[in-house]
Amino acid sequence: MKLCGVLLDLDGTLLDHEAAVSAALLRWLPTIGVEPDAGTRSLWATVQERHLEAWRAGLVTFQQQRRGRLRDFLAAVGTPCEDDGRLDTLFSGFLLMYEQSWAAYPDARPALAAIRQAGLRTAVLTNGIEEQQTAKLARIGLRDLAGPVYTAETLGLFKPDPAVFTEACRRWGLAPETVVSVGDRHDLDVLPARAAGLRAVHLDRPGTAPPGEAHRIGSLRELPALLLPH
Repeated sequence: MKLCGVLLDLDGTLLDHEAAVSAALLRWLPTIGVEPDAGTRSLWATVQERHLEAWRAGLVTFQQQRRGRLRDFLAAVGTPCEDDGRLDTLFSGFLLMYEQSWAAYPDARPALAAIRQAGLRTAVLTNGIEEQQTAKLARIGLRDLAGPVYTAETLGLFKPDPAVFTEACRRWGLAPETVVSVGDRHDLDVLPARAAGLRAVHLDRPGTAPPGEAHRIGSLRELPALLLPH
């Protein structure tokens, strides 16, 4: 079946989310009296993933996962806070510094441009809220090349549910078998996409792909050559 579209993840694929979080924590944690050492930043990542999993499972709202994340983090570092208003204020400080640190990976724009030039359509599928994710693409200068943006918030579905890929393709007007999913999370962007009938490529920047994963790249610069006929 002829390839028609490339469905890309956003955080960790087009936008360097980890670098943005790290930069934000280094600036923000001292403002709330917490040392931004490696252990503290690792704790933030662990707590963040736990609460994002609860959100993806539909157990909490997006705001509730933010509050829960910060509540657990502050308790773990010895500065507990239970007041929702105070939690929201504190989180807004982190969010501001996170937004100021958004940046595209250097390989993102050239890859999107090459894919478009070859006549393939591009779109973004992201586990996120519409306002923040579209703002990210605009801030990092990729909104013009990204194509339509499908978020978990608007679809009412979350990766790793294969149905989110099926629904994105339906709204895009493309058959799943004509679309390839590209993302940095093997568990969220690759396996469920294949279960939905899409092709999938694992963007494995750190080189930690599961053994036996044949369709992997270390940079988006490799993507056009992998997708396009020679």
